[in-house]
Amino acid sequence: MALIVQKFGGTSVANLERIRNVARRVIATKLEGNQVVVILSAMAGETDRLINMAMEATDGKPDGREYDSLVSTGEQVTVTLMAMMLTSMGHQATSLLGFQVKIHTDNTHKSARILDIDSEAISSELNKGHIVVIAGFQGITKNNDVTTLGRGGSDTSAVAVAAALKADACDIYTDVDGVYTTDPNIYDKARKLKKISYDEMLELASAGAKVLQHRSVELAKIYGVPVYVKSSFNYEDGTLVTKEDSDMEKEVVSGVTYDKNQAKVTIVRVPDKPGVASRLFSPLSDRSIVVDMIIQNASIEGYTDLTFTVGKKDVKEVRSVLDLVAREIGAERIVYDEKISKISVVGVGMKSHAGVATKMFESLAKENINIQMISTSEIKISCVIEDKYTELAVRVLHDAFGLDQER
Repeated sequence: MALIVQKFGGTSVANLERIRNVARRVIATKLEGNQVVVILSAMAGETDRLINMAMEATDGKPDGREYDSLVSTGEQVTVTLMAMMLTSMGHQATSLLGFQVKIHTDNTHKSARILDIDSEAISSELNKGHIVVIAGFQGITKNNDVTTLGRGGSDTSAVAVAAALKADACDIYTDVDGVYTTDPNIYDKARKLKKISYDEMLELASAGAKVLQHRSVELAKIYGVPVYVKSSFNYEDGTLVTKEDSDMEKEVVSGVTYDKNQAKVTIVRVPDKPGVASRLFSPLSDRSIVVDMIIQNASIEGYTDLTFTVGKKDVKEVRSVLDLVAREIGAERIVYDEKISKISVVGVGMKSHAGVATKMFESLAKENINIQMISTSEIKISCVIEDKYTELAVRVLHDAFGLDQER
């Protein structure tokens, strides 16, 4: 008997008919002789609806504790409906919310991190032969305050539960049937990958791919949880996210991804002296604003320009923080640019193959696409470009590295 954790996203449970279809799939897994734990998101659009109400009610400044208490209610609806549906179809099921499972998190409202999971309540229900249906996206602090894990947090819930239970597999069901070499909506030559390494998936997720939440992949790697990305709308084979093997190194580049939700911030004529960078970035860190790419120009006459990227959603708050700090440190001005996009190529094969950056830069240059910023890791190269060239850049790079060809 295997223990299988299955996670279904918002589009998979968008209405009663889709919930019924998911219930049939869950029952089929149960009838194969498995123990089944199901993690659910809220119905498609429900979390956005709740967030919008919170913003409207508070002029855009909801208290974090109350915000989490509100937006976590969407998952309560889907898990109870699913448990009812499964039981009515002849298979006893029990729904559990984050506080009932005891998914303990830190106190960071809106983007809490899981500290530990008490698996006793889940194991007790499984031992009764029940299907256990758990609300994703939510947890609880040591002070019994409800927390949420950030957008896409149900993926993290699923992997964390699978790790706590030492599950045999964690199946993530979405509206796509696997991990592709690029977004199929951008390029029809995109190819579905049979498997991909944790590190490659981490880089793709951090660079903009929306198949899996970044933190869910981190947890999967740490605890060695095999993750299968599948579609809830068909029964085709998905993509296995697993540890790196020798076959993966044969592919120099595994995927091309993009992120249009980035903004570029340039602080002009910053005094080039110790402590200035800390003065600029510490207030952002204190507000949990994630800074991605950072470039500092050469110092000229004691001044330099400092450029970095943040999420577009954070630009308003960045302005409110940095405009004051920039004046205090004597910087000339700050320039904000929201018309950018980050394009990335990812592959574990980069570690043993040269020339990837050259091919990437030459391919973009041939299309007169200017590169504004560059950052690299061992298995990723990212470039910031003007956002109107995003789709063209994706197609050009996909062709340049022959990603439509089966390896």
